[in-house]
Order: sequence, then structure tokens, then C-alpha cells
Amino acid sequence: MTTLSEQHDVANSAPSPGGARKLLDSLFSISQRGSTLGREVRGGLVTFFTMAYIVILNPLIIGGFGTGAAPVDVAGQWLPAAQVGAMTSLTAAVMTILFGLIANLPFALAAGLGMNSFLAVSVVQEVTWPEAMGLVVINGVLIVLFGMSGIRTAIFRAIPKDLKAAITVGIGLFITFIGFVDSGFVTRTPAGPPVQLGESGSIVSIPTMIFVVGLLIMGALVARGVQGGILIGIVASTVLAVIAEQVFKIGPGSESNPHGWHLNMPVLQGQIVSLPDLSLAGDFDLFGSFSRIGVLAATMLVFTLVFTNFFDAMGTMTGLAKNAGLASKDGTFPRLRAAFVIEGLGAVAGGAGSSSSNTVYVDSAAGIGEGARTGLASVITGLLFLGSMFFTPLTSVVPMEVAAAALVLVGTMMCSQIREINFKRFSSAMPAFLTLITMPLTYSIANGIGAGFIAWVVVNTAAGRHKKVHPLMWIVALGFLVYFARGPLTLLLG
Repeated sequence: MTTLSEQHDVANSAPSPGGARKLLDSLFSISQRGSTLGREVRGGLVTFFTMAYIVILNPLIIGGFGTGAAPVDVAGQWLPAAQVGAMTSLTAAVMTILFGLIANLPFALAAGLGMNSFLAVSVVQEVTWPEAMGLVVINGVLIVLFGMSGIRTAIFRAIPKDLKAAITVGIGLFITFIGFVDSGFVTRTPAGPPVQLGESGSIVSIPTMIFVVGLLIMGALVARGVQGGILIGIVASTVLAVIAEQVFKIGPGSESNPHGWHLNMPVLQGQIVSLPDLSLAGDFDLFGSFSRIGVLAATMLVFTLVFTNFFDAMGTMTGLAKNAGLASKDGTFPRLRAAFVIEGLGAVAGGAGSSSSNTVYVDSAAGIGEGARTGLASVITGLLFLGSMFFTPLTSVVPMEVAAAALVLVGTMMCSQIREINFKRFSSAMPAFLTLITMPLTYSIANGIGAGFIAWVVVNTAAGRHKKVHPLMWIVALGFLVYFARGPLTLLLG
């Protein structure tokens, strides 16, 4: 039986809530960056709910259920959707937590949409899925080496500040366009202009109306300075979506139901708790593609993966750091090299787990908009991804239309960086404009950076400002020329 003095000693030795708060503050520099514990937690929650769709979407892109709709490789094999979903959650969780702890930045990682689509549409037409994932691993190893050696940092420092600002604005426009498309606010036209408002210039679906209402709710709350405005808006919009589905029985979107929910319905489906199947872990063939299609063809595929991964992530981190107020005047941000290395490891982990290359997500901007400034927000997001492996039905309750509203709101915030671009000097204005406009119109951050790099080198040299062009800009611009011409080059080289 313990004495009163022993009980007192035990009570004093236990960590107090205040002590834990101080430990977190010291570990993540929360106060130093002008944030609070509450903001970091809210930011982590918002980022997760804004990008949780990847747990559902990634299996639909690279996985399947054994039907003809599944992306089948050259050997006639496909990736089981349930296993892809489990590995998507696990890899995103591990890499986001690791990024938060080591890089201490509020950026979350998950399977990159551009990369997984490229694998499903192009790469597996030539190699098997394990071989394709082996190429992703090689791509990740190269990016890690670029990060550790300082090459990636050197290229980052060589980018002019006008282009860095343009990258931020371009990403803002890009995620806004993503939000418009995913919500049905902007759609393709059968003929005529490439895009239109809703259908024939009118909003006709209830999910799109939920998007508009959610955007206005979030905008009003943020304008009034309400703490947690984006998170409150997401919750309120989701409640509206749940009610709308129960009342109107909208159903999932399809050819026969074009006015349905874009990806996931705001309802609980199936068992709330289920054990994840992680059997895809380690199912990759590192060098099999080189023997199947030849060294040259496999090398061109690796080149494409590296270039896309390298500059997509670099551009995303540039924009997010500026949006969070963490970037210095030259555009660099804290723990820059560590961030580049961990992001490269995300590609390795994604390939090793057959969930596709994991990279920093522009959706992290939603959490930053909520006030997140440190890696604690990433740790919160990562823990939620870990939980999503067991609670997939709960994760899917927030519809894409609600997440899209948050993206548009944050896109607005990111576009404020346009004031940093010197539009009075045409040699700066044109490359910057090409950067920010190419991203949304080609649906690619890397394409925007490439257009800006090439234009900067050519226009500034022609204007007699060649001394302002860093030698690395020339090298990267030439690399982008090869990247943009990779299709014809591949055919030419046989």
C-alpha cells in the first residue's frame, strides 16, 4: 500500500497537460512560428478531410475489382482495389508523419495523381505492375540522391523570385480549377469552348449547389475572422450533403446519373471497421522492366517519372511555404534539404507498397489556410490516414464537392502572391505569366514550371540580361525541352 507522500511523488512525476503542451511547442516551434496548438490540430484535420479522397480515388485509378475497367498490365494482371486502398492509407500515414517530425512543415504526402494516372494509362501498357512500381522506386532513389547531394537545393535557389511567386499563384489557380472541375461547377462542352459553367451555363445538380453553398459558408467565416472557419465550413457542408442525399436520393455520378455525387456519396456504406489487407507491400520488381522493354526505353520512362516528380513537388513546396509565410525573401524555407529528401523517400515507399509515388499534396494548403505552420499538423493528418485504413466508410462521408470548396477558398489565398511579380519588366512578366497560366490549363505543376524556365532563359537572354540567368537555369531549361519532346524522341530512338 503506497503512502500519501509516495502518491504525491507519482502525481508530480506524471506529465501534466501543460508540460505536454510545452514539449510539443518546443519540438515543433509552434509559438516561434506564430501558431497555436489548436491551429495545428485544426489544420491537420482540415488537410486530412480535404485530401482523404485519395484513399478512394487511387484504387479506382490504378486498381480494380477484376472487371474490364481495371488497368491491366502487359501480363494481363491488375492490382486489387482493396489492397491498393490499404497501402495508399498506410504509405500516406507513414510518410506524412515522418515529414512532420523531420521537416517540421505542414505538408502532407500521398499518392500523386499525375503519377498514378501516368502509370495506369501509359507505363503498364509496356511492363507489368510490379515492374512499373520498380521504376517508381528507382525514380524515388534518384530524387533522394538529388536531395542529399544538394543538387535539388541548388536548383531551387537558382529560380528567380518572380518565378517562385508565379509558381505559388499558378498552384492557387490550379487547385481552384481542380475544385471547379471536381464539383461540377466547370464541365466539358460537347462542342464549342473547352469548358463551361455547369451545363449550358447553368448549375443543375444538387452536389454542385452544395459546393457553392459550402464555398460561401467558408468564405464568410474566413472573412469574419472566425477561428476554424474552413473546418466549420467542411463540417456544415457535409451535414448539408448528408441531408440532401437522404431527402433527394441523389446517388453516385455515372453516365446514367450525370447529376450524382462526383466520387463518394455522403453516406455510411458497409462495415464501419475493417482490417486492411497489406499484401501488396514489397510487391515490386526493381529491374524487370529493363530486360522486358530494353535499357533505353526503361530509362526514358524513369526520366519522365523523375522530371515530373522532381519539379511537381518542388513547385508545390514553394507555393505552400510562401502561403504559410515560412519562406524567406529568396524563397527558401526551414529544413529545405530534409524536406526534399523525405519527399523522395515518399516515392520509394509508394513504389515499394504499390500505391504509386507519394509526394507533397497541394491540398495541404487547406490546412495552412486554417492556420497550420508546423509539422504537428502533418503528424495529425498522418495519424488520421493511419486510422482511415480501419475506418474507410467514415473517411468517405465527406463528399468531393465539399473538399472542392475548401480548395477554391485556399486558391484565392494563394493568388495574393501575384503582387510579388514584377509585371513592369516584360522579361519577368512573360515567363511568370506562362508559369501561372500553364499549370491550370495543362493540369500539371511541372508543365507550368517548365514553360516558365524555358521562357525565362530565352527572353532574358534576348533582352540582354543573360547575366541574370543562372547557369543551372540553362541546364534545367534544356532538360525541360527534352521532357516536352519525350514522345517524339522515344519514337525516334526506337
